[in-house]
Amino acid sequence: MYILLCSNNSYYTGSTKDLDKRLEEHQFGLGSNHTRKYGPVELIYFEEFDRIDFAFYREKQIQGWSRSKKQALIENRKNDLKMLAECRNKTHFSLSRLDKQGD
Repeated sequence: MYILLCSNNSYYTGSTKDLDKRLEEHQFGLGSNHTRKYGPVELIYFEEFDRIDFAFYREKQIQGWSRSKKQALIENRKNDLKMLAECRNKTHFSLSRLDKQGD
């Protein structure tokens, strides 16, 4: 599983069995539509797995993260990952405040 920094400052998350080959494909516009449009790219993070299905699962997990949570992962800020994982939608905040007021 890997994360690329694209030329438009966006992150692209992918998984592959051969990282060197896949990076070359991304650089030459043969990878995803996103990296074709916003290349060249720079590898900024990767994790290795024994099985490609584990890497694919991790890729899908990270794709759902906010940019700030991805940044914390890239920068190895483990303490921030938990905080950034907390629900931040309006309903959650409203319910959290009600719970705290009842304490």
